[in-house]
Amino acid sequence: MLSSPDLSFSRTLPIVVFNQLGELLEQMAQRVESAVVLTEAVLMRICIPVEWQRQRFTLVVSEQFSALLVGFEEEQGSQGIGEQGIYSPLSTPNSPLSTHLALNAQLTFNLEAIASFIYELRDLFECDSYTHQNLERYRQIIRPNDATLQSQFSLLLLEYLLTQPNQEIIADPSPIGPAVYICQPVEDALKKQISQERLLNQVTTQIRKSLDLPVIMATAITQVREFLELDRLVIYKFAGSQVKAQQYQSDTIPLNETALPTDMELSVREPAEIYFSIHENNGKHSPFVSVNNQPLPRDCQKNGGYIVYEARATDAITSVLNYTEKNCFIRTSQCWEKYRQGFTLAVDDVEKTYALEECLLNFLRECQVRAKLAAPIMFEDKLWGLLIAHQCDRPHQWNDSEKNLLIAIAEQLAIAIHQAELMQTLTQEKQNLEQRVIERTLALRDALLAAEAASRIRSEFLATISHELLTPLTYVIGMSSTLLRWPLGELSQRQRSYLQKIHDSGEHLLEMINDILDLSQIEAGKTALNISEFSLVNVAENAIKSLRKKATSEQINLKLDLQIDTRRDRFTADAERVKQILWNLLTNAIKFTPESGSVTLRLWVEDNTAIFQVEDTGIGIPEEQLPLLFEKFQQLDTPYRRRYEGTGLGLALTKQLVELHRGRIEVESTVSIGSIFTVWIPTQAVRVVS
Repeated sequence: MLSSPDLSFSRTLPIVVFNQLGELLEQMAQRVESAVVLTEAVLMRICIPVEWQRQRFTLVVSEQFSALLVGFEEEQGSQGIGEQGIYSPLSTPNSPLSTHLALNAQLTFNLEAIASFIYELRDLFECDSYTHQNLERYRQIIRPNDATLQSQFSLLLLEYLLTQPNQEIIADPSPIGPAVYICQPVEDALKKQISQERLLNQVTTQIRKSLDLPVIMATAITQVREFLELDRLVIYKFAGSQVKAQQYQSDTIPLNETALPTDMELSVREPAEIYFSIHENNGKHSPFVSVNNQPLPRDCQKNGGYIVYEARATDAITSVLNYTEKNCFIRTSQCWEKYRQGFTLAVDDVEKTYALEECLLNFLRECQVRAKLAAPIMFEDKLWGLLIAHQCDRPHQWNDSEKNLLIAIAEQLAIAIHQAELMQTLTQEKQNLEQRVIERTLALRDALLAAEAASRIRSEFLATISHELLTPLTYVIGMSSTLLRWPLGELSQRQRSYLQKIHDSGEHLLEMINDILDLSQIEAGKTALNISEFSLVNVAENAIKSLRKKATSEQINLKLDLQIDTRRDRFTADAERVKQILWNLLTNAIKFTPESGSVTLRLWVEDNTAIFQVEDTGIGIPEEQLPLLFEKFQQLDTPYRRRYEGTGLGLALTKQLVELHRGRIEVESTVSIGSIFTVWIPTQAVRVVS
């Protein structure tokens, strides 16, 4: 604010005189090229500090002539702050209180005082970079007033003073006159209040009785528009709402395709270096959206909104539904937060309020908006949209009654929207649930049929394998073994070699069939552990002993590393399955270890867990193939794959057997260095059969 030493003139003036001085400054600005006139109307679209709410001002800025008129309302007549966060300016000359209101007026031509005022005014628009930049530019162009122009203003002021009669600051009411003139305004106000309450009650009743949101909205805005005698009343929603929009009344493209972001409250966004225009091509609207003639990013287009309902006094008034706004205004949390706090925007004259925003002002002129009143539509702390009233061809001083009605209607519409969205969500959830139940039932039926078929096929397969493979294979192995025990003279060396190959192949085939049967039984849940107490050392030594000959033939050093206390040698588990686990790990290590390599079996006990570790100096396993290691019928792609063929069941069966004991198996491997398989098997509880 200004301090008194900066001022050239300071005096208490009636509001009428103050306004006339402001008009003189505006007349003077018309004589100056490129002069800008700003009044307190520019503050109506933002939240302002208390000290700014009690003042009026007229500011003229140019390189040739600059002046500042500031008026502060006296304490006893404060009308600056309305209810519900509404900024109410001081009474106008047309107000009944205008002749009784006095201002502490201050007029100055001092450059420093004017620059300081613009600086403070600029700081109020931190969330609006475009206005902020304009005010900073105006502050820098201030120059000492031209002597000729200063003289012209002095003459205008002198002429005004000579032509005006003496005026008192406060006029005494006339002691005589018909009583009807005193009571009539009160009676009119009461009638207006009753009608307003009746209208609000009608809207509330309709919302309670109906869930048809389009009918509620269309009826409500039509009734409110007629009651307030508005030129146009619209409902603006932000993108993302599921509420259906009012259809066009012309042959333009559908609203849901254009997603009209015709934000009649564009002033709450930040229009820094923004380009927008209204494109009409033979009655159709171009879908092209641009910023500085460049295509907009998708997220920028999504942040807009559009008019979903509209009521107009006559068809001669422009329909905002027929305009596609071509812009992208960036939302800022500071600007939108005021609406979430219940702020209601009242613009009496867009020509004064948006004097600093030429592009926006041109847009409002194109849409025939001269005055507007916007109330937020909110529910559950969510800013859904705005209820916006328009006067199209003239300024309009919005009074408290109009503001309160619009706020109340916006609150009722928020309730209706919330009800509609809840019902829509409930209906959609019900449909989705019904569909999911149907789909799930069909899926479960199909899965059950598939499981039954798979179980039947598995059983048939196992039975076939048992009878068709195991029985003849037993004869092959048994007879070849018997022939091999015959004296050497009765068989030639070639015959004995053939018999040995038949016997070994039969043993190998039997081993694979048994692995398949074991794996199938475990997956079918038909395998039970035969728990007993046994010696861990004996199991490890027997495993090494049974594979010693095979390792020697492959020129591999097979070693046993016992790191176990003999007092903890006794262990409870399925001994046969533990032997099978060790056998699979050791044979796999021998299989993939080159000549002159080594395979080591380590054994130790921690707490109640036996730990077996098989380490080899084999070919190793690439890291990306480790997840496939324990899968069924998986053979890793290695240089030794062709040399060491197999079914890929050994490690898969080993993992199943370990997990059957509630244990786990892990592997560490490095290519060309070797692998380490570690198995943890906890002690098993012995089942007592009663």
